[in-house]
Amino acid sequence: QCPRCMQCDTKFDFITRKHHCRRCGKCFCDKCCSKKVPLPRMCFVDPVRQCAECALVSQKETEFYDKQLKVLMNGATFFVTLGTSDKSELMVCRLSNNQRYLVLDGDSHYEIEIIQISTVQILTEGFTPGGGNTRAIGMILQYKVPGSEEVMQMKFTAGEDFNCNRKLSASWLAAMHKVSTAAKTWRRL
Repeated sequence: QCPRCMQCDTKFDFITRKHHCRRCGKCFCDKCCSKKVPLPRMCFVDPVRQCAECALVSQKETEFYDKQLKVLMNGATFFVTLGTSDKSELMVCRLSNNQRYLVLDGDSHYEIEIIQISTVQILTEGFTPGGGNTRAIGMILQYKVPGSEEVMQMKFTAGEDFNCNRKLSASWLAAMHKVSTAAKTWRRL
């Protein structure tokens, strides 16, 4: 029922065939829908035809699933401070297996539903006025308590006394930053 390409407006005929993007479902000519990228969230493990715009988003999602998701699920160790408390607790932070909760384990146990997280702010050090390298040293997380309008805050800090885990913590924070940035982008799509 689609007579023309939805990207370049080329008319479909016997020679110019129409194709549909497996992600958005719109109709395109071969030139505008020639990218082939896996689409695991829609159960396409093998590369499938997608328009250029959707292929870019799918590539970023694939990178996320291949890299950041594994880092977040493996977890890292942080000193966690609740609200305005002066007391912090050493906790292992990881993404749950079903990817719905941020799980914090130490002397205490917390599970924060990802959908309740409203703000992720990565804390860095080492910034120089000339644009030098920075490294992630912690994060501030704000979330809503289920069944309430109350917003809670947690501060995560990579500890100085376990340098062997500092690199792992920095990788975890970088992945968390990419996830929060990607989530904002995906919500707009």
